[in-house]
Amino acid sequence: MPVIGLGTAPETNSKTSTKDAVLEAIKQGYRHFDTAAAYGVEPAVGEAIQEALKLGLVGSREELFVTSKLWCTNNHPHLVVPALQQSLKTLQLEYLDLFLIHWPISAKPGKIAYPIEQTELVPFDMKGVWEAMEECQRLGLTKAIGVSNFSCNKLQRLLSFAAIPPAVNQVEMNLAWQQKKLRDFCKENGITLTAFCPLRKGASRGANAVMDNDVVKEIAEVHGKSVAQVCLRWLYEQGVTFAAKSYDKERMKQNLQIFDWSLTKTDYEKISQIKRERLIMGPTKPLLDDLWDDEI
Repeated sequence: MPVIGLGTAPETNSKTSTKDAVLEAIKQGYRHFDTAAAYGVEPAVGEAIQEALKLGLVGSREELFVTSKLWCTNNHPHLVVPALQQSLKTLQLEYLDLFLIHWPISAKPGKIAYPIEQTELVPFDMKGVWEAMEECQRLGLTKAIGVSNFSCNKLQRLLSFAAIPPAVNQVEMNLAWQQKKLRDFCKENGITLTAFCPLRKGASRGANAVMDNDVVKEIAEVHGKSVAQVCLRWLYEQGVTFAAKSYDKERMKQNLQIFDWSLTKTDYEKISQIKRERLIMGPTKPLLDDLWDDEI
């Protein structure tokens, strides 16, 4: 699994299409593409991959690592395999490299809606859904299976019955939400952690607690790097993978340039002082009280 992936969650203010962004990313050397049924961009990702293969930008499908996710409306044992088959059809692929449970909640089957009204929620059969995920891997529809937005508590429960343990837990992680407890738990249990929102996006939610942070700007200036490069280098030094979302050609390039320098002890002391606050609180309206099991 490549350390750096390109996130494809839709951005309303982006002037570049998802298809063009994925093609550009492949040209620049990106090989991991993170998508989801709920993003509505699987067709565009699939078209870009087919075009890249046709143009010879990659030698074969095997050179790419494609992740997609199971939405809450399909978080039911009998719907998991059909949902993955639909994603594969939409992506024009024979298999995924990684298939994740998007959220540890289930909604009534039907159309994808975000946010999910709490009245649409039904009990989440974690064991039954995970057994269906394992079946997806056994059928060769995906090479690996995992989860997203799972707390330590939920991972512990999953590990208690999983025949195939989750390969990955994809969660929000950035300099303003550092996830130390979860990082330690995943490391102890051989689960790869993938960070989404690594640059703490979300302009509609006010100032960016990472990109607009004076401490991070100061560190970036000392190293002659961008603020984004400092954020991504920190994640890399924590031993996690990440899906960075940028459709801008130059920023895509910069996001790859994090491997030939290091953060210092002084940098880490400054980083430890950054205020911690979760950005993504959950997919429901209103929010659930027990989604994160009070873990910080």
